Amino acid sequence: MGRGVKVAVIGGVFAVMVGGAGYGAYNVVSALDGGGGSSGASEAKSGPPGEDEVAETSEKFFTAWEKGDATTAAAYTNNASVAGALLTSYGEDAHIGGVEITPGTAAGTSVPFTVKAKVSYEGTTKPLSYKSTLTVVRGETSGRALVDWEPSVVHPDLKDGDTLVTAESATPQIEAVGRDGAVLTKEKYPSLGPVLATLRERYGSKAGGTPGVELAVRHTAADEPDTPLLTLTEGEPGKLETTLSASVQAAAEKAVKRYGESSVVAVKPSTGEVLAVANNRKDGFNAAFQGRVAPGSTMKIITAAMLIDNGVTSMNGPAPCPDTATWQSQTFKNLTNMKPNESATLANTFMRSCNTGFIKLVDEKPLTDSSLTEEAQSRFGLGQDNWQTGIVSFDGSVPASGGPDRAANAIGQGQVQMNPLNMASVTATAITGEFHQPYLVPFDLDDREPATAKGLPQGTASQLKQMMKLTATQGTAVTAMSGLGGDIGAKTGSAEVDGQTVSNSWFTGFRNDVAAAAMTEEGGHGGDAAGPIVADVLRVGG
Repeated sequence: MGRGVKVAVIGGVFAVMVGGAGYGAYNVVSALDGGGGSSGASEAKSGPPGEDEVAETSEKFFTAWEKGDATTAAAYTNNASVAGALLTSYGEDAHIGGVEITPGTAAGTSVPFTVKAKVSYEGTTKPLSYKSTLTVVRGETSGRALVDWEPSVVHPDLKDGDTLVTAESATPQIEAVGRDGAVLTKEKYPSLGPVLATLRERYGSKAGGTPGVELAVRHTAADEPDTPLLTLTEGEPGKLETTLSASVQAAAEKAVKRYGESSVVAVKPSTGEVLAVANNRKDGFNAAFQGRVAPGSTMKIITAAMLIDNGVTSMNGPAPCPDTATWQSQTFKNLTNMKPNESATLANTFMRSCNTGFIKLVDEKPLTDSSLTEEAQSRFGLGQDNWQTGIVSFDGSVPASGGPDRAANAIGQGQVQMNPLNMASVTATAITGEFHQPYLVPFDLDDREPATAKGLPQGTASQLKQMMKLTATQGTAVTAMSGLGGDIGAKTGSAEVDGQTVSNSWFTGFRNDVAAAAMTEEGGHGGDAAGPIVADVLRVGG
């Protein structure tokens, strides 16, 4: 979008005005209503607005909005200054007119409605239609029934600080194509909406297209591209080749629909190419690439590599699994009903996901507070803030930690933070011994420099792969991975998060030359939610 267009910034004011101060702000403009604004405090009504008040207030708000009278419409809200700015921008910057609003049946104080309008810009007019909802509340100071102001009242895609703008787009549209030549659209692959928007923002001008004219949501965040809502004049899309696989992406889209608040990523271990990225989240956040949460026991892949690389133990070496393990006054336990095994090997402790077995080995020489950090950075390429995937991504974080967090980090709790992209890459490095930084578009498109790491000794990689295979065929991942043929392996994880009653479900696995990882918020054990998601992706991709 052209950045010279006047926009109305609403976020900063909204943050101050919301709540009691926002309701009180109505008094400044209440005279516009022509009634009730001068009533004394003792006469002010209280309690939720009644049915008649909801109908009257919403009708007056809609009528003023339809007439393009932003000041009057804003006077029927509990945040008049902010509402007025956005409603003014609606006509002046977004060039939306001819507004017709049809209210639906109210549900208590909530009123759904449909907006039909026209967007006109430089001789071109296109129809616009969408649905939204408003809520009527009682003004705390005035006692009047008021529209509870949210930007989404004006359009459901608007959030704090956003505006609507119609202008020539800053970047041409793109026709993103997958590795097999298939065209990738957000209509067919909904999870790719934010990804494609970012790719367009970054590479639209490099892909050879010409800009068109659009109505779009302009976001305040510098790294968040505009969200197109309506195309008035078609530009010429530029062709942008991506690493994504249409078939694997389709499987990922379907898989995350199994559970809410889920994300999954699939990569090609031999190259680092991202084959799929999908999210099923109410907030629309690309948690698959940008999430920052504890990965639970999937972290034991890196911890096991650290133990092997530092000569503490080996796949067939000792890693006793007692009922509990105490590290610097903090006691760690295993999953309920896990039988202790004082003679367990690392392979046995790994495939059963025994926490205490790893905790008991964390203080062995030559390990230090920074050993896990060094392993993650130098071997797996994590935590150095230098991945260049083609879109915004988080590279994982494994900070050097003393005290109880040193032990907690080893089992994917404490201060460790990851996302499915990171863990899919961890699996890819573990089974090949080589770190290939994941990426979505070719590096030479914009001369990006991929992150590098020295990878793993082949002996370590061989042991990690074998332990993951045992986990998939005899351990905690056997149910999720059942029925998958070929060269397979996996690791389960569950991560406890403050404020949640159920742990996050984590799972990472591989099948032939495809590695995938998934996370489901409050999904429970790794094999319960994230496991089936990964298995579905591997079934198609591998």
